[in-house]
Amino acid sequence: MGGHVIFSHWDYFDQLLDKALGGGGDAWNTLQRVSYVWIRDRWVAYPFQNNISALPKEDQIKCLTGLVEAKVANTVAPGRPKNFDEWICRVMGPGIADLFMRPYNFKVWAIPTNLMQCNWLGERVATVDVDRAISNVINNKEDAGWGPNAVFRFPTSGGTGAIWKGVAKLLPEERQRYNQKVVSIDKDAKVVTLENGHKYQYDALVSTMPLDLTLTWLGKDEWAKGLQHSSSHIIGFGIRGECPHGSKCWLYFPEDNCPFYRCTVFSNYAKLNCPADDAKLPTLCQGDGSDPASADGKAGPYWSLMFEVSESNYKPVDQEQTKLGGTAGTWSHIVKETLQGAINTQLMKADDEVVSIYHRRIEHGYPTPSLGRDEVLEKALPWLQQFGIWSRGRFGSYKYEVANQDHSLMLGVECVDNILHGTKELTLAYPDIVNAKKNTELHYIKK
Repeated sequence: MGGHVIFSHWDYFDQLLDKALGGGGDAWNTLQRVSYVWIRDRWVAYPFQNNISALPKEDQIKCLTGLVEAKVANTVAPGRPKNFDEWICRVMGPGIADLFMRPYNFKVWAIPTNLMQCNWLGERVATVDVDRAISNVINNKEDAGWGPNAVFRFPTSGGTGAIWKGVAKLLPEERQRYNQKVVSIDKDAKVVTLENGHKYQYDALVSTMPLDLTLTWLGKDEWAKGLQHSSSHIIGFGIRGECPHGSKCWLYFPEDNCPFYRCTVFSNYAKLNCPADDAKLPTLCQGDGSDPASADGKAGPYWSLMFEVSESNYKPVDQEQTKLGGTAGTWSHIVKETLQGAINTQLMKADDEVVSIYHRRIEHGYPTPSLGRDEVLEKALPWLQQFGIWSRGRFGSYKYEVANQDHSLMLGVECVDNILHGTKELTLAYPDIVNAKKNTELHYIKK
């Protein structure tokens, strides 16, 4: 859940999704990424480090000076960076580090950058071509085409959930069970027990449970403590009126004038993400959380925003219950903070008419690439396989560098191939290789 969009490194993944939903314009919207950073009371095109030309002159000088100094220093720096913070300073210099990279990444990960490793980076963070950055400043050029998700697609109806409901329909219905909670795993007897008391014997178990929880269940508390994660708060507002943000997709917020690190203009992804224009919905509250002028139902059009806020022991979130105006009801205080943050960053206006509110907290939001992560994974994953347990997926294998939707699906595909045929799991073992190219070797064929 959150601002996740579909882009793919695999033909297999593309073919599977086309089979699940259909491959044409009736099933998918294809969108050009329009992404910006709100900083210094202005929009700067993403990635930030390629677009410092949009900053005030004083910040441009600091960032460019830091880039040049970092490039010179990095040529003689001994060894690899010891952590993410050192990587930031070596690659981007103190100007970009202090203005954007440190504050933004703390808002995303909810952990200081010096407590994170840098092996996960790959395509996740744009490095800097110093000559290009200087040229962009001189020519006042916007440079926004970087990244694997510069073009992406999204279902015309049903949201991201429609994708995986469609995939599920390709599998035998009688082999699927939902809303049944696993309460224990007996690794020696190879038995999984559900909350309702039902037991399943297995030969091979593919588990997408968070690895830290699996290890705790199986008595490996010390390993579990070596894995860190952040929690996510997903907050959404439906708003009456014309969307004022053009074709913007998702937006980044490094400053402390709002609690969220990212906002998605969700209504831009698909028309059916919002109610019909003629639907008459009551106004719950104003954009600042105050009483509306009238709660009577009125027609649209409508637009929507989705916000993401991280939480950890390093970065607590205020979850005290707070009453909003009108008929909006009582919500966690972070919802009110998000409304105010949206006003502070010019995403919303105080007199906007809010017609829907959503908030959900997800305990396991991001698997943190912590300093001790790889040491745990190198021991824990092979140990589990000795007992017939393949722990895979965003939190099953705990590798953020292969934790997108395409990665997670292929982790499962390759895991099953490994169980049945002993083939190598390339995505798990070699993230840099699979992320560096379009993988065309494997194809999905539904007989």
